[in-house]
Amino acid sequence: MNSYLETIEPELRVLTRLFGFAESVWNEPKKFVPLTAERDGQFIIRFEADGRCAERAVSAPEDTDERVRTLHRRRAARRLCKQTLYDLLREITGIQPPWGSLTGVRPTHLMLEALAEGLTPEDAVRRLVREFDVSPSRAALLAEIAAEQQKLPAPGDSWMDVYIGIPFCTTRCAYCSFSSGEIGDGSLVGPYMAALIREMRACAEILKESGRQLRALYVGGGTPTALPQEAFEQLLAETLFCFPGAMEYTVEAGRPDTLTRAKLRAIRQAGISRISINPQTMNDRTLEVIGRAHTAQQVRDAYALAREEAIPHINMDVIAGLPGENEADFAHTLEEARKLHPESFTVHTLAIKRSSRMSLEKHPLPDGEMTARMVDAGRETARAMGMVPYYLYKQKQMAGNLENTGYALPGHACLYNVDIMEETSHILAMGAGGISKRIWPEEGHITRAPNVSNILEYISRTDEMISRKRELFPPLK
Repeated sequence: MNSYLETIEPELRVLTRLFGFAESVWNEPKKFVPLTAERDGQFIIRFEADGRCAERAVSAPEDTDERVRTLHRRRAARRLCKQTLYDLLREITGIQPPWGSLTGVRPTHLMLEALAEGLTPEDAVRRLVREFDVSPSRAALLAEIAAEQQKLPAPGDSWMDVYIGIPFCTTRCAYCSFSSGEIGDGSLVGPYMAALIREMRACAEILKESGRQLRALYVGGGTPTALPQEAFEQLLAETLFCFPGAMEYTVEAGRPDTLTRAKLRAIRQAGISRISINPQTMNDRTLEVIGRAHTAQQVRDAYALAREEAIPHINMDVIAGLPGENEADFAHTLEEARKLHPESFTVHTLAIKRSSRMSLEKHPLPDGEMTARMVDAGRETARAMGMVPYYLYKQKQMAGNLENTGYALPGHACLYNVDIMEETSHILAMGAGGISKRIWPEEGHITRAPNVSNILEYISRTDEMISRKRELFPPLK
């Protein structure tokens, strides 16, 4: 069994941080080393520390296919290891995190897994509470999200999502770790668009030759609307030429300072039904701290302009736990959101990535308990707007081990958001930093073909990026 646990230490470190242990604890010899055994068809793991111990066992999965058997056994062993260490850490500290032992990005997987086994939603909730120590309220939230996702068109091997990345912004947010850069004088826009269009046209052929149908298309970044008007219209025209007939089209318009009537009109005339205008906060002082080169009033103006241009679906993102904000500041953001009446609304918890400027500058942040109350207030606001939760994911370095949750009015759930978070649909991704994914549900794994993130490298290596996707999605035989 030890071979399945060879690279698990980073995941265990996440657990110890969750319970307040400093990284230096890993310098202590044999502090959190699993004692493993395999007997009578069971994996057994035991942890001992500070005079306490925890032990768990699970049946070792079997399968006639040796590769599938190995994958399932690796997953079972790693899950058991994390669960057992969690038991010990909770015993030592008395702390109970809201998501229990779940440190992964997609806790909804466990709810969907339980429902697929035939459990009722109520029994699935009880399993998550009992086996993973998830709080009853979070487990119930997962059940609600699963119910909404099951209303959507089912994914499958015959479908493909498309992602098109525009890695330019007007300024870089302090918390950002995405593959994007400031647009500056715009000198890279022309070469980038030429490379992207070449990749888009090649990928249109890859999609066709694979025998799959287009499901949902998402133009993200960066900020696509940061492009100059001519380049933006060229992007929309090529998108619809290469990838017609999607169930859903979304264009990120996250920065209100990039929106003009002409761009919104181009979006509407292209038949794009969903955009995102994301203030993150409606407090001007915080907007300045996080490096957003716009004001709260510009957010209001952008929403009004989008409504005038008859954009049918506007999404809004806000972030709980931004530097210097308290509950009153976040309550103001939520009240302003209610006044704008978005069709969907995502409440993020600030996650500080190591590569972000905010991490490097060590900004003071609200504590986990305050951030948790902000997240709860965001949930109450979404429900007050008539919305239901439809997708959820977690990130490392989140305040309070909390979550990001997307809410939407009935009939307005974003199909692409669900697909990418649940990893249930193939994704053909174009542009710098895009990651194409092929899903193997029967075998329980995903094969990825990432594009390079550096803009100049992407421009010079576009043909290489195309060939990676041809290998990932070969022509239908």
